[in-house]
Amino acid sequence: RVWPDITPVRSPGLQIFLRDAQFGMVARRIRGEGTEFEALAEYEPGMDRRRIDWKSSARHARLYAKEFETERNNQIVFAFDCGQTMCEPVGGQGDSGNDGSAARIDCAVTAALTTAWVALKAQDRVALYGFAARPQVLSPFVTASRDFQRLQRAAAALDYTAEEPNFTLALASLAARLGRRSLVVVFSDFTDPTSAELMIENLARLTKRHLVMFVVMADAELGGIVDAPVTDLQGAAMAVTASTLLRQRALVLQRLRRCGIEVIEAPHALIGTRLLDAYLAVKRKGSIG
Repeated sequence: RVWPDITPVRSPGLQIFLRDAQFGMVARRIRGEGTEFEALAEYEPGMDRRRIDWKSSARHARLYAKEFETERNNQIVFAFDCGQTMCEPVGGQGDSGNDGSAARIDCAVTAALTTAWVALKAQDRVALYGFAARPQVLSPFVTASRDFQRLQRAAAALDYTAEEPNFTLALASLAARLGRRSLVVVFSDFTDPTSAELMIENLARLTKRHLVMFVVMADAELGGIVDAPVTDLQGAAMAVTASTLLRQRALVLQRLRRCGIEVIEAPHALIGTRLLDAYLAVKRKGSIG
């Protein structure tokens, strides 16, 4: 069994971040912009004016603002498309591992496990789900950081396939297993708007009950072709084709955003950081529960 790369979880930078963000092993009450009322505090410059409690302020003859406790015990599912497109190496050169490159699915797993570690520290519940032509893996929800290795084992069971993903079956099966509103983070990719139609339709259906994020890695190969200097007709044709594909890609992502899906697009080296930032932003807003 090949274990996924969790180097970012052990990095000093993430450990310092966890300490500064008060996501430690000792339970602490985390005040933020969640939805659960915590207490009243005297208003200070820089606070959101919408938090001011006008009735309490009138009684005390000074401004008081509401403080809210950040939501906990949320359900988060990291769903991985294990189909053909996600198994291609990042950058599109060579076979995965033969030239030092990694498959998209490997980068996705590392990003997901890094965010899962932070989520467990924040006392949320995390599960992993993998699918291609049919569902492959669905782990139980892990509730404590000491059980993080269960997520590692589930991620190690994800396998490369040369099949096209069946989003209709995969997302319907996942929705049937989720008993309450959850944050569903889907890692996938697509080649053209036609192949993305079913993906968009089923992700939009999932947003009726759940909060959905769509994570995709920027296509560095197409960007490199567009930015390369044109010296001959073949180079010009390649640049035009690559530019068209990038525009089509942007249109698909825009359609996803219009469906209420938060889209995270970044180079593979930054996808973990962007996903972590997006999770913490959702956590602060308290929009999962």
